[in-house]
Amino acid sequence: MIISLLLLINLYGLIIMFIDKQKAKRHQWRVSEAHLWIVSLIGGAVGIFAGMQLFRHKTKHTSFRIGIPVLIVLQIALYIYLSANGKGLMTFTLT
Repeated sequence: MIISLLLLINLYGLIIMFIDKQKAKRHQWRVSEAHLWIVSLIGGAVGIFAGMQLFRHKTKHTSFRIGIPVLIVLQIALYIYLSANGKGLMTFTLT
């Protein structure tokens, strides 16, 4: 269940990066950076990073260029820590 949610949030992150890039090209209303960071923080950092690379979007912003990879490393470390202590993502259930 949790793995499916992580896949969905990362797909969502990728999609909003694409949408934001398209809107930037057309000088239209944009997705806020706060929204992109929130998606990253709740597990969508890989999707946001993939969008950065695929669409060449937010790659000049130091906060994204450095912050998103750091966040990915922290999320991986958290996953490893939880897995090593018998509390991996597969054992969590939503009640």
